[in-house]
Amino acid sequence: QVQLVESGGGLVQPGGSLRLSCAASGGIFSLYGMGWYRQAPGKQRELVADITSSGSTNYADSVKGRFTISIDNAKNTVYLQMNNLKPEDTAVYYCNADVRLKGYTNIRRYDGGQGTQVTVSS
Repeated sequence: QVQLVESGGGLVQPGGSLRLSCAASGGIFSLYGMGWYRQAPGKQRELVADITSSGSTNYADSVKGRFTISIDNAKNTVYLQMNNLKPEDTAVYYCNADVRLKGYTNIRRYDGGQGTQVTVSS
């Protein structure tokens, strides 16, 4: 079973930066893409950014120009560099991964469970 472990969250002042990481492991044959979602208290989970294994990216309008997603296919790891953070970025950040497992032909999405808390406050 695929495991996704998110890290890098914390408390930061407005205008500050954080770098999130998410490593996928567990019987992965091929990685097709990874992404970051976030969920703030009382709000629905929303897409922040995603990236294919070839490097194509997609960002939510609210983070364009401030956040950068990148992927290390060799490490099955996705990163999210967050700059110029705003209080409205406060949320739990989760990652997901589209993978093909060894011995299987289908591609399946796996979601991170624990997330990492990002709090932007002065």
